Amino acid sequence: MNRREKQPWLESRPARLTLVAAVLAATAALTVTFVSSGGKGTADAATTLDQYVPIQKVAPNVNDPKPLRGASTGRFAVDCGTNGNGKFSPDNPVAQPGIRNGAEHLHDFVGNLAITANSSDADLAASGTTCRNGDRSSYFWPVVRIDRSVRSGSQVRQALARTQPVIACPRVGDRLPAVPAEVRAVVVRRLAELDRLEATANQRMTTSRGRIDAALNNRILDGLRARRATLIRSISASIGTAGGARSTGLVSLVDCDVSYDGMHAAMPGASHAASVQAARAATPQVRCPGVRDKLPGVPAQALAEVNRDLDELDRQISEANERLVTARGQGGPDFIDNAILGPLRAKRSAVLDRIAIAVGRQAARPQGLDALASCTLSQAPATGLATGTPATASGAPTASSTPPSGAPTASSAPPSGAPTASNAPLPDPQGPNLELPGNTGGIVRPAKVLIEYRGNAAGRVVPMPRFLRELTGDAKPTSRGPANARATWTCSGFTDRLSDKYPICPAGSQVQRVQDFPGCWDGKNVDSDNHRRHVAFADKATGACPAGFVAIPQLRITISYNIPRDVQVKGQYALDSFPEENHNPFSDHNDFVNVNSTRTMQRIAACLNTGRACR
Repeated sequence: MNRREKQPWLESRPARLTLVAAVLAATAALTVTFVSSGGKGTADAATTLDQYVPIQKVAPNVNDPKPLRGASTGRFAVDCGTNGNGKFSPDNPVAQPGIRNGAEHLHDFVGNLAITANSSDADLAASGTTCRNGDRSSYFWPVVRIDRSVRSGSQVRQALARTQPVIACPRVGDRLPAVPAEVRAVVVRRLAELDRLEATANQRMTTSRGRIDAALNNRILDGLRARRATLIRSISASIGTAGGARSTGLVSLVDCDVSYDGMHAAMPGASHAASVQAARAATPQVRCPGVRDKLPGVPAQALAEVNRDLDELDRQISEANERLVTARGQGGPDFIDNAILGPLRAKRSAVLDRIAIAVGRQAARPQGLDALASCTLSQAPATGLATGTPATASGAPTASSTPPSGAPTASSAPPSGAPTASNAPLPDPQGPNLELPGNTGGIVRPAKVLIEYRGNAAGRVVPMPRFLRELTGDAKPTSRGPANARATWTCSGFTDRLSDKYPICPAGSQVQRVQDFPGCWDGKNVDSDNHRRHVAFADKATGACPAGFVAIPQLRITISYNIPRDVQVKGQYALDSFPEENHNPFSDHNDFVNVNSTRTMQRIAACLNTGRACR
């Protein structure tokens, strides 16, 4: 799987340094395997203003295939707004499902209002949306910031030197359906084996302390992925053969990643004054203790009832998260406690009690489930959404640290994702600019976001399957290699060319990011063990899909910004990023979950196949 995102630092003059240049300049002891200057294979990263290029100096390089007879040449546009409701999050539900703050940087979200790293397909389907046509899909990308302050490049060198890269894997135990009692011991052993695989991989990572080695990272992660896939399939099979519910979506939990979160933790405090502020603070997220991984084995007669109750707990959290978005600005200081967290606690208590009763009819009644009822918030809410219930340092209630009596042991609750070398959790976004360590400055709100589905130059398209996951670009071309990275940057009026550097646009022209998603599908899967194998890009010359793939509506998202030209010339705007990417423009990426209804997706495909322009 690939989950990636990046940015540069400002030096003594207001220009940004990339990570590797700083590291290489610091000491030969800190060797870094890095492909820089847009991934062109050089060993020496672009420095200062070399990360920025006047768009007129970029040669035209966009060549769309000529449509063949029978091509699908239509366009279907969707208006989902520009995130005016402030749904920002450092989660990445596509590339890092189940990992809180997994992106280590902030995303803009439009469309689905409830989505978090833990949302189920059912939660997504029940959510509200910002899209005018009712599309509940989720579209999200890293924010762009303006930061006029001056920071020392030595901060990056020092942070990397102190950082031990670690493996971050999605949790499996808390995404399972109810585990039948007869296979509970087997499932617990296999969950423990997942833990051991992760620990072994982390031991191998110790050889890369203080440096970035993409080749080593990929060797470790590729082997870990294969072994996790086998174990996760066996867990699912064990539950199914014992009469348990079919485990859906577990393939999304196979892939792990390398985290350099310790670099962020080693940076000075996140927040500082900036000349640009987000329109309003980000909406917080509800943090509730996990329940699935804390249940004992469930008797066969109670499995269906317990699974319904577990799904209901998930829906309650999604509804509360959506309410936090739609209720912005309402109420007084106790509004969230009284209108959201209090009612959520009461509803969870009732469902947890039903679970205990259902299990207790056939076996020993689990004790202590009521300790999992209370939830908190991930961060301080926006003005008008105050709460008196503080989150813990990790954003999770303390009750979750003590499993109920009869619950599986620690082996059923794998370590949480996105660990840090310093053992300090990455903080939630702070302050009016929603800053994180290393990702500071004011967020630039998009002036316009154009979401459009396009046809295929070689023939007709078939509808996308519902809940298809796609990503484009690569948030980690430094630590995972540039194979999946894509040039996305341009200026309005110059869309015949795309750059892997930040553009400097002529007066009156907007900075733009043009992000094309894969337009071919394997015909079977909505996700894959690396989040890429189930989809593919069409041939650049012909538009044809690879053998074994069929053409689907190809998503393109164009994001436009009004960024002052002096900010562009001085190199003062950049992407939020993973710490090792240091705001690398080539780390731009975008993610998507298709939650269009079957009827709407059929209408999209028909529009494209008949060559029309639709909305």
